Order: sequence, then C-alpha cells, then structure tokens
Amino acid sequence: MNKVWSEKELKALTILLLEDDDGEAKAVLRAFRSSRILNEVVRVTDGISALEELRKRQQAGDENPIVALVDINMPRMNGHEFVEAIRADPELHDLTMFMLTTSGGTEDIQRAYAQNVAGYVVKERAGEDFIHLVSTLETYWRVVEFPRVSKWRGNRKAT
Repeated sequence: MNKVWSEKELKALTILLLEDDDGEAKAVLRAFRSSRILNEVVRVTDGISALEELRKRQQAGDENPIVALVDINMPRMNGHEFVEAIRADPELHDLTMFMLTTSGGTEDIQRAYAQNVAGYVVKERAGEDFIHLVSTLETYWRVVEFPRVSKWRGNRKAT
C-alpha cells in the first residue's frame, strides 16, 4: 500500500527542472519565487544529468518526493528519451513528471502522454499567465497523493 505524503513532506518536495536554456530556467525560477514556492529546485540541462541526479539521491537515501518538469529539446538525452528511461526503470518508474516545453506538436504531446506524464504544458501558451501555471502546479502537488516507491525508499514498507 502506498503512503500518502504529509503536508510536512510536501514542503520538502524537490522540483527537478530539466531545462538546457538559461533564460527559460531563470523564468521558471522567477515564477516560483513570485508564487512564493520555496521548494528546493534542482536544475539539470539534459536527461543524462537528470538520471545521474536521481540515482545520486537514491543512493544517499533522500526521502523527499520529487516532481520533474521536463523540457523536450535538450542535448545528449532529450525529454522524451528521459521520460522513457524513467518509465523503463523499475526503481524510478513512478516519478511524477510534467512536460514543460516549447513544442506544441501533436506527435510530442501524444508521445508524452503515452508515457504517462502528469501534464503537458506549452511554454508560449502559458505566456503572461506563467505565474498562474506555477501556482496550479503547486496546488497539484499539494492536493494529489504521490506514491512512495519501495525501491526508492530502500525497500522499506510504506506506512
């Protein structure tokens, strides 16, 4: 049985931002600050770095839930490849991920949802309402129940 995250644990939720563009990353961080989101944000610039970060946290026994905001167009390992790698990994496959990208292409959207992303947001459509988008994401992770992945949690039984 999966444990529901407590309010204290949700405040410790880590946001893994996969974004290679410095300007876009700064915009996301500004929007978080404007919305008073004080969660830790870890930025990586490609999917390989993101996998390394997740494995490092896993080995360190990091207890914080993680939500990934994933850009599609990145070097080395793009967002789709990252999502597919996560879904294929028995220890990480339950990670909650949102696509946050400039691509509004039907193929990209369908490919992302085929890998069970939690949402797909086109940055340009967010436009001036980006702060509202960030607020919506915050509400989402404060309201939904996140699974505890047993292997992520050192094979402990959920309580």
